[in-house]
Amino acid sequence: MAKAKSSTIKIKQVGSPIRRPEAQKKILIGLGLGKMHREVEVQDTPEVRGAIRKLPHLVQIVD
Repeated sequence: MAKAKSSTIKIKQVGSPIRRPEAQKKILIGLGLGKMHREVEVQDTPEVRGAIRKLPHLVQIVD
């Protein structure tokens, strides 16, 4: 049986993790980020959306 294609979301890191709490740094690493201006494409799940909501000052959604 073919697997349904899941939607993805592209996010970009726009803020530095320097002088941020350790929890925020771990969320960035979990999203596949960690360096400025890096872009990653991840599956659009509620967990990823929640992580993005916790870091609105560090990441942005790219069209």
